[in-house]
Amino acid sequence: MKKGKLVVLGSINADHILNTAHFPRPGETVIGSQYQVAFGGKGANQAVAAGRSGADITFIACVGADDIGERVRQQLAADNIDVRPVEVVPDTTTGVALIMVNGEGENVIGIHAGANAALTPDTLSRYQQEVADASALLMQLESPLDTVMAAAKLAKAHQTRVVLNPAPACALPDALLACVDMITPNETEAEALTGITVSNDDDAARAAAWLHDKGVANVLITLGSRGVWLSEKGAGQRIPGFRVDAVDTIAAGDTFNGALITALLEQQPMAEAVRFAHAAAAIAVTRPGAQPSVPWRNEIDAFLQQQG
Repeated sequence: MKKGKLVVLGSINADHILNTAHFPRPGETVIGSQYQVAFGGKGANQAVAAGRSGADITFIACVGADDIGERVRQQLAADNIDVRPVEVVPDTTTGVALIMVNGEGENVIGIHAGANAALTPDTLSRYQQEVADASALLMQLESPLDTVMAAAKLAKAHQTRVVLNPAPACALPDALLACVDMITPNETEAEALTGITVSNDDDAARAAAWLHDKGVANVLITLGSRGVWLSEKGAGQRIPGFRVDAVDTIAAGDTFNGALITALLEQQPMAEAVRFAHAAAAIAVTRPGAQPSVPWRNEIDAFLQQQG
């Protein structure tokens, strides 16, 4: 991947986060130990991770015509992101995510799209040049699928590398996968895409082979604490992560993705880029919240120096 511009297309949410000892069963009420509101959304989280990691980044997204939408835009700008294509949608609220975190740092999330639903192909059409001029386009699946498809086709037509984090998990059309150069599912998402349950490295290799057959050259299946299964044109290996004491994992995958693409745009070799992204994600899980947990470049570099 040549050094250059990154465009992220995706979602923006206000995250309402409640920490509980365990997740409630149907009909059960649990008492929370901590509540906070933080900025999130997979697109915004990944944009922030890239911006704080040092990427030259533009973000295509939508917020509501409300106070939180304006505050989100100001915060994104402070995170070294070009927010000119972050549009304010009249008579609409900014997207919302309701998040519960249990005592093991695991999370469950419910989302209301709000202004994210306004990120339509018509909205994208106003920013075609940004995508055409970029070296890479990073997307997720909290935006309308027809917009993701349109952006992937546009990027492919202009030799912009298409990177897809297929989250939330769902099946995807072959026409979209054929436009994707790199895909970064976790185990659950890999199963939703391929029908293959990923429980070990052999399963990950089979899931990666399925995705290669659909035209995806580079597959990175994130395996939580076990690291990442990296498969490049059929040659696979597991790259371990770093062991840390996790507080919550809300933005771990998003941090990994943003940092990974930043490192690749800096022309770091793939294995080194994955290690850089592992370090960013390891720092993030030791802190609460989504964007508040995302580290800056100097923190990632210091962490890697400590690891040796």
